[in-house]
Amino acid sequence: MTSQTSKAVVIFSGGQDSTTCLFQAIAEFGQENVEVVTFQYGQRHSIELEKAAWIANDLGVKQTLIDTSVIKAITTNALMSDNAEIKQEGSTPNTFVDGRNALFLLYTAIYAKGQGIKTIFTGVCETDFSGYPDCRDVFVKSMNVTLNLAMDYNFNIRTPLMYLTKKETWALADKLGAFDYIREHTHTCYLGVEGGCHTCPSCVLREKGLNEYLAERGQTNV
Repeated sequence: MTSQTSKAVVIFSGGQDSTTCLFQAIAEFGQENVEVVTFQYGQRHSIELEKAAWIANDLGVKQTLIDTSVIKAITTNALMSDNAEIKQEGSTPNTFVDGRNALFLLYTAIYAKGQGIKTIFTGVCETDFSGYPDCRDVFVKSMNVTLNLAMDYNFNIRTPLMYLTKKETWALADKLGAFDYIREHTHTCYLGVEGGCHTCPSCVLREKGLNEYLAERGQTNV
């Protein structure tokens, strides 16, 4: 059982996965011992930042917003371009942002150490993912070691979704009592469409998992 003095920070985008991680952290550590860190990295739409702020406020957890949009000066991709078509390019889609998760973990770790926090939650997953290399377990484990060595601090990077399919992620949300909340309030769409565009890879993956989970429960998506 986690001690009451332990704290955790969640890398938080306002999407399905990070919100599921937030509810997991709250279940383990208690709402008063959980914070979130959200990144403005130059994403093509602001809705995910708005959703993240709203959810953090609604759940009563402290949110810290970190601006890493300087990354736009050295790389380009479909997630940071208003006009780029989202498509697969080889094994990796053009929505992949080089270095993003490495930066997110680095800056969150710097913040966490300053707050006396050792546990960091991130919603990366290598089971149902888009082919992003920085969503793999081997990458997260390597970053955990690197950050521990870099800061002489015993970080514990938690990835509760790493080996879950999207159907299983919905099941976890249900187990945490957050299924309806996550379904209603989170944002996943790459195109920034409220309620989802239903066609981008992120929407397709989310809705496929939702439909599979509902079918398992004998329900349909309405």
